[in-house]
Amino acid sequence: MRYVDEFRDPQLAGRLIERIRALARRPVRLMEFCGSHTHAIFRFGLRQAIGPNVTMRAGPGCPVCVTSTADLDRAIALAGLPDVIITTFGDMMRVPGRRGTLQEARARGSDVRVVYSPTDALRIALENPGAHVIFLGVGFETTAPAVAAAVYQAHARGIPNFSAFSIHKLTPPATRAVLNAGEVALDGILGPGHVSAIIGSNAWRFLPEEYGIPCAVAGFEPLDILQGIAALVESVVAGRPDVFNAYGRGVQPEGNPTALAMLERVFQVADAEWRGFGVIPASGLKIRPAFADYDAERRFQIEVKSAGEPAGCRCGEVLRGVLEPYDCPLFRKACTPQHPVGPCMVSAEGACSAYYLYGGAPA
Repeated sequence: MRYVDEFRDPQLAGRLIERIRALARRPVRLMEFCGSHTHAIFRFGLRQAIGPNVTMRAGPGCPVCVTSTADLDRAIALAGLPDVIITTFGDMMRVPGRRGTLQEARARGSDVRVVYSPTDALRIALENPGAHVIFLGVGFETTAPAVAAAVYQAHARGIPNFSAFSIHKLTPPATRAVLNAGEVALDGILGPGHVSAIIGSNAWRFLPEEYGIPCAVAGFEPLDILQGIAALVESVVAGRPDVFNAYGRGVQPEGNPTALAMLERVFQVADAEWRGFGVIPASGLKIRPAFADYDAERRFQIEVKSAGEPAGCRCGEVLRGVLEPYDCPLFRKACTPQHPVGPCMVSAEGACSAYYLYGGAPA
């Protein structure tokens, strides 16, 4: 298949839709890993466009959503310490834990600030020498290099009042966990574009080689996604699983070597707890001992027990692709974007949010 970067060409979009419909003479079951893909698929009506034989299921690709309740409770506990400033991306503010939310912690008097990058957190540390600034490192391989660079810079400059609480997650292990669980049958994976810009399209070769299913890395414009879906359907029908890069303008096979080198320098792979999955081995990033002074988890040892989902919330099963948000008894009733019960309704990448905003009624 030939991929193009003129991703707003409506004629090409029509040809791709026709090709997908023509090829999919039997059911083809795909999962889009990334929450941004889920929102784009709904926003542009791609589920309806590609026809009834191709089903798309949302996956665990929302970093805020997969943050465990225990890790969120640790963050809220850190916010309650004296002379501590918590800095975080805005999506984390309203995610509910057992101790409430970071937004509620701020209302109780904790100093919790929304920032746009870890560099902002470093600046706040320099401006507030009497306080300790903690950056909440939430995200996948996409955001982790910037956090690693901030830790490295703080170490190099000797900034003593800055640290990161790293609860970063790695995407390939989560994909393995979905497939190994055997709870949902899948014929192919639509790979996350931004993550793959860091780790490279070759990072997904284990899917055809070990699981016998194809992966297509795609961007976030409608044509990007359609090209990825077309590649997957063609591969499934032909019985030739492979890795396809439909996002060549942003993703190279080997990824971004500079970003990967920074990750390797500052972080080490560790087990991590995921909402809906429990602990997935070698699926997280922790700060190396060489940078221990900049590791909030080491500096402030907060003990919090693991906890399950809020009563009635099916967010964990949605993240594993077992259920669609419609299947949750709280969806559009007790759980709405205005009054979210679980993180899948809070985050801008959450599947429940996408279904609520664009999904209409279940088929």
